[in-house]
Amino acid sequence: MNIIVLGSGLIGCPMAIDLAGEKSFNVTVADINQKNLDKIPKHLPVKKIRKDFSDPDILKSLIRKHDIVLSALPGFIGFKMLKEIIKAKKNVVDIAFFPEDPFALDELAKQNNVTAIVDCGVAPGMSNLLSGYVNSILDVTETILIYVGGLPVVREYPYEYKAGFSPIDVIEEYTRPARYVENGKLVVRPALSDAELVSFDQVGTLEAFNSDGLRTLAKTMNAPNMKEKTLRYPGHIDKIKVLRDSGFFNQQQIEINGIKIKPVDFTSKILFPLWEIKEGDEDFTVMRIIIEGEKNKKKIRYTYNLLDKHDKETNIHSMARTTGYTATNIVRMLSKGLFDRKGICPPEFIGADSKCTDFVIKELKKRGVIYKQSIETIG
Repeated sequence: MNIIVLGSGLIGCPMAIDLAGEKSFNVTVADINQKNLDKIPKHLPVKKIRKDFSDPDILKSLIRKHDIVLSALPGFIGFKMLKEIIKAKKNVVDIAFFPEDPFALDELAKQNNVTAIVDCGVAPGMSNLLSGYVNSILDVTETILIYVGGLPVVREYPYEYKAGFSPIDVIEEYTRPARYVENGKLVVRPALSDAELVSFDQVGTLEAFNSDGLRTLAKTMNAPNMKEKTLRYPGHIDKIKVLRDSGFFNQQQIEINGIKIKPVDFTSKILFPLWEIKEGDEDFTVMRIIIEGEKNKKKIRYTYNLLDKHDKETNIHSMARTTGYTATNIVRMLSKGLFDRKGICPPEFIGADSKCTDFVIKELKKRGVIYKQSIETIG
């Protein structure tokens, strides 16, 4: 089976490496940046193509001979590229954190007989899949609460943060309004709002804030209370709020000495070197998913905990493992014909099928990404 990975950045490169270990796959990776392509070890059977595929005709030609497309592109072009992939009638697994509603492409995907699995990372991604799985077990789902963050092991002043994925998408987390569901109603709050402290084993206390990671769950789950929060080291929120509220993330151009620039572009140039994961840096991913509801007239709570760390042997950082391996294992699931629903398919649709859920969890466990489940009766 022919698989193509679009993008060979922080997540795309490790995904291509993982897929290259599958004997039944012929793997190609495409990127506009040769440096990104050069990060893939030369001994691996991966075809590398340097190409700017933002042009729809070039993209169509690039993916024409492939069976499954794995898109690891930044959010600002993710929706446009997903639409073109669907128009080319290719099944696709997508991890882009784009602001648009993916269901706007549902009818197009169905017309083209395409399975398009979107938001296929760690959160959104596995958080959706596990929510869909538990929702299929419970008679009534009442609460879905997701805490997630990727953080550096070494805390460096001033931000104590490293970007484990596209840094421009990190800024989106700080600026995009956060949607959650409370008492059956959709609520929209500013990002970084409603800060709280949460403790985790082996990690300590982190601060959590509202972010727009609930995504499709707000539409697909019939639970009256649902929320996703991003985790950072304590103190991070206030520093980012100062930048945001001072206008450093603004998209509107300003003029300085006759030159027009967007404040966010200037800020990105300053912040990205500080946030870049460098050689030797280690990170970890922590996530807690709490799902409460009713089964056989009993109140039940399912809790999933994840603590994943940088793999020293392969030198693949944790955010790439937890995000990328979710997507690559769903590619494997598709290749085996375990899931064939057409249209836009967020991971909760996969989670509703226990065979698919078991497959993804087992494949992640093989790679050391382990979700620990606990079930308790409450009330």
